[in-house]
Amino acid sequence: MRWKRIITGTRGQEIAEAAVVLPLMMMFLLGIYWFGRAYNIYGTITHAAREGARTATAPTCAMCGNVATTQDQVADKIADILKASKLDPAKVSAITPALCDCGTPSCGTPVACATVTSGKAQVCVQRNVLLNANTSNPPACGVAVSFRYPYQFWLPFTSLNKQLIQLRAQAEATGEN
Repeated sequence: MRWKRIITGTRGQEIAEAAVVLPLMMMFLLGIYWFGRAYNIYGTITHAAREGARTATAPTCAMCGNVATTQDQVADKIADILKASKLDPAKVSAITPALCDCGTPSCGTPVACATVTSGKAQVCVQRNVLLNANTSNPPACGVAVSFRYPYQFWLPFTSLNKQLIQLRAQAEATGEN
């Protein structure tokens, strides 16, 4: 009778179930955290790109002759936004999207990228580019700012620990009149 109770008993079943479920639950919670952090960084760099494009289109001051801002000023603005979110501006690297020169009927070669690399964020600033080339709207000219920021997940017991992904940010803004 005693052997039958030991064999059919459920003592320790909860411990075995917890040993299986708790590590999976911890990986799930860590995954939520790290994917949330990636989304937070993506939102931050997108905001920084928009502010960089807005800064690039705005003249410095009306009393100065309405000269355009320099690439260093755009990179400083982006670096300030990244620093406010505890992101390292030195990790930013420039990417060059294929945007056409404004006023050309056909796009032969894309506009060159003016990259700022002087200790700040490496940002691609393209001025006088065609912003809505693939639409039926009237052509609009402006400034495009683009860059990427690296992000690495840390999930234990997975292959994502060694994966480095590049989060891309690009913003376009029409020039002020």
